[in-house]
This record gives sequence, structure tokens and C-alpha cells, in this order.
Amino acid sequence: MTKFKQQGFSNTFKNARKGMRLVLKSEVNIRVHFCIAMIVLALAFVLDFSVERICILLLTIGFVIVTEMVNSAVEFSLDAVFHNRYSKLVGMAKDISAGAVMFASVIAVVIGIILFGSAILKMI
Repeated sequence: MTKFKQQGFSNTFKNARKGMRLVLKSEVNIRVHFCIAMIVLALAFVLDFSVERICILLLTIGFVIVTEMVNSAVEFSLDAVFHNRYSKLVGMAKDISAGAVMFASVIAVVIGIILFGSAILKMI
């Protein structure tokens, strides 16, 4: 039993769309990730990637964007709880969260080099 009102199935999607809009409006980095993702997908179609390679790209893009969204949620939550006051532990948590985004981005770049490098070498 919960003290919160059940929100229903349609409201769940409404809240999720609201969250996507919020993160796109408030976070520059996620807009950069989305722009790069669109360029990468367009290039994949130009290079006539297989369905499997497109799926790998989509999963990789999703991995980066999800980590960026979790990073934003961690930052907003910690700022709300600690009222934007400095705390060494809050700083550490934010740094770890940002490190997760960096790790995901580096992995995405490596996957991109492997997928696009082999496709470009085949063309040569």
C-alpha cells in the first residue's frame, strides 16, 4: 500500500515525455549527444550499414543518452536535497556520475571507430 495516488498508464508516458523535454531544454550536453547521434545515424545510412550494425549504433547511442539523463537526475536530486550547498560527498557523487557519462562516450567512440572504420576500409 502506498500513500501516493496511482497515476495510471497514460500518465506514466506523459511524465516520461515531460522528463525528455526537461532534459533537452536544460542540458546542453544532451543536445550535443542528440545532434551527434543524428549525424552518426545519417552517415550509417549513407554507408548502407546492415540492420545489425544499425542496432549496435542505436544501443550505443541509447547507452550514452541514458547515462547523460541519469547524470542530470543525480545532479538535480543532490542540488535539491542539499540546497546547492557545497559538500565533498555531493561533489564526489556528481563526479562519479559525470565519469559514467564520459566512460559511455569513450566506449561509443570506440564502437564508432570499429563500425565506421571497417565500413570505410571496405570502400577503399
